[in-house]
Amino acid sequence: MSGTATSTTIDVTLPEWLNKCLRESSPRSETEDDRRQNDASLICRAFEFAYQLHQGQSRKSGEPYICHPVAVAGLLRDLGGSPAMIAAGFLHDVVEDTDVTIEEIEERFGAEVRCLVEGVTKLSKFNFKSKTESQAENFRRMFLAMAQDIRVIVVKLADRLHNMRTLQYMSEDSRRRSAQETRDIFAPLANRLGIWRIKWELEDLAFKYLEPDAFREMQQHVSEKRTAREEKLAKATEILRERLQQTGIQCLEISGRPKHLYSIYQKMQRQQKEFHEIYDLAALRIIVQTNEECYRALAVVHDAFRPIPGRFKDYIGLPKPNRYQSLHTGVIGLTGRPLEIQIRTLEMHHIAEYGIAAHWKYKETGGSNTPLTATDEKFTWLRQLLEWQSDLKDAQEYLDSVKDNLFEDDVYVFTPKGDVVSLNPGSTSIDFAYRIHTEVGNHCAGTKVNGRMVPLSTRLQNGDIVEILTQKNSHPSLDWLNFVRTSTAKYRIKQWYKRSRREENVTRGRELLEKELGKTGFENLLKSDAMHTVAEKCNYHSVEDLLAGLGYGEVTLNLVLNRWREVVKSQQPVTVTPPVLPKESATTKSLRDLPSSSRASDSPIVGVEGLVYHLAGCCTPIPGESIIGVVTRGRGISIHRQGCHNLDNVEGERLVPVKWNSAAEHSNRPHTYPVNIQIEALDRVGVLKDILSRLSDQGINVRHAQVKTASGQPALMDLGIDIRDRPQLEQVFVQIKKMSDIINIRRVGQAEE
Repeated sequence: MSGTATSTTIDVTLPEWLNKCLRESSPRSETEDDRRQNDASLICRAFEFAYQLHQGQSRKSGEPYICHPVAVAGLLRDLGGSPAMIAAGFLHDVVEDTDVTIEEIEERFGAEVRCLVEGVTKLSKFNFKSKTESQAENFRRMFLAMAQDIRVIVVKLADRLHNMRTLQYMSEDSRRRSAQETRDIFAPLANRLGIWRIKWELEDLAFKYLEPDAFREMQQHVSEKRTAREEKLAKATEILRERLQQTGIQCLEISGRPKHLYSIYQKMQRQQKEFHEIYDLAALRIIVQTNEECYRALAVVHDAFRPIPGRFKDYIGLPKPNRYQSLHTGVIGLTGRPLEIQIRTLEMHHIAEYGIAAHWKYKETGGSNTPLTATDEKFTWLRQLLEWQSDLKDAQEYLDSVKDNLFEDDVYVFTPKGDVVSLNPGSTSIDFAYRIHTEVGNHCAGTKVNGRMVPLSTRLQNGDIVEILTQKNSHPSLDWLNFVRTSTAKYRIKQWYKRSRREENVTRGRELLEKELGKTGFENLLKSDAMHTVAEKCNYHSVEDLLAGLGYGEVTLNLVLNRWREVVKSQQPVTVTPPVLPKESATTKSLRDLPSSSRASDSPIVGVEGLVYHLAGCCTPIPGESIIGVVTRGRGISIHRQGCHNLDNVEGERLVPVKWNSAAEHSNRPHTYPVNIQIEALDRVGVLKDILSRLSDQGINVRHAQVKTASGQPALMDLGIDIRDRPQLEQVFVQIKKMSDIINIRRVGQAEE
């Protein structure tokens, strides 16, 4: 098919709206400025540019790749997106998948389109240490872009929705990974933005691929009851329509809305019920003209049907954080079964369906396409994510914090002046205090809930009136980390301890590093460019910040030392010197007569081919650490970590140069190595269970565990675990250190680092 306003031959079927746009676009004789200001021209030029760049590319389904950008642009058009948004829908993949630069996008289509495209461009061209880190960095970039223009995430949601609609063509692993990410991040984001029509479909599609059996079962149950359900809704609709007319209320619409499959499934799981026990599978929606008529219509509903106690919610007087407004009530229907009814105005309905997109789609906001940013009051949750996201060094911690701040069901409490504050479920007065202001939280000394003094750990409920009592000399307690719920509060508490004890942390960090690198020349080393480079590689602005982070435990000593070795190695010329082997002795000859324990192709150790060897129990070396071999009498070669104290008195001729076999590390037969660690933690019931759970989540096998306790003293836990390599051990340390009960964790062995 070919558009009349373009010279490009189109060999795919285009939607009618795009064909119409191609016919109406400005003539080619117009200047670039004229064309840029022409809405149809901008959309058509973006389509043509994307079509040419993606030509020859195909999706997993076999269809031309351009079908995906066209579908994304169509979704954005349905949401009322501006020409710049629709153009970004066409162009959102060109920077990632072609040689086009973001600067060229700006030159051709303007700064607004560039901002939107740049915000949704993935970071696949960068190298990351892990999928988790790559994913976290993608979300960091996305949220920073959202802070400048919230439309970025709407483009991203449209992209994700179409990818989910065509997920059946991907591999099983890819389907599950995308579906899990959609359920954890993108569906909650759509909810936070109030775009319910996208949220529902994303949740159902994720449900389909994550729990296919349950999804098919839900489909079958819902379809079997559909006819009877629609008949009952039609009767209830007619009764309410007549009652509303008699009362003089102008009803714009009454319609039935079936609940989406995942919401029904969630209710079954939450209430531990079977499908036949769930009655409100659909809801009636009444749309009227004014807020006053909403409440009058509510009275009509309660007069026509018997209301169910405790099932009324007023989201008009107390809107949700995503601006959702409506009256919800539960009544007993014609057949004696519960029926949910929602009452709202047309404006509320637009916001409920399109969320933040209603800002530019409908006339109640003046039809504005003005970018909405994190400064808008309705996006306090986004501001909270941005306030501390750049300071979180651990990628998994950042992702956990993102998910924590996207929870759907908030708790609403009041300040003494009547202002509404929304918090995560299970939040406490400490969470409330930090939501009000950082200094209020830092100086919190007590709290009153509904006029009564209560412990700071008390969980807040909907409607509570919370008053924070402060004292100038009060400060946060580390014990608060055991019960606060919001990531903001956790972050602020940790920040206070980092800043208030900065000098102590810097001193401790210096001591740790000096112990490893030696006192000789240590001060000059700290001032060197190499150490500044190490600090930057660890995401710190200065060496002092690095030392403070090291002393606080925010960064591990092993990570700093590894970065130091990388920097030193990169600054030294590479020379290849053949290893000096020990002279052939009677001991060495006898080794060659022993049974072979390794082969060159799959041995974890290079340099002991054809010889019996074992890993030394005194220092338990693992891949990623420098090692040396020692010829023993009768036991073959003993592999030690370089620096092991047991090597101090070994004669030089008994030393054998060895190294880890990187090829064996990446083989299909992964090796694990025993490592002993000691953990010092607050003595409480269940602390060992929590530690073992974290290890299990990371796939770590625990060979033995021993706990020593004494009255009034921390618990000492000695654990033997199986580890693949040094990076995995470092990750274990990071995950365990994140637990608030942990005082210290160290590796047991004479060559400890």
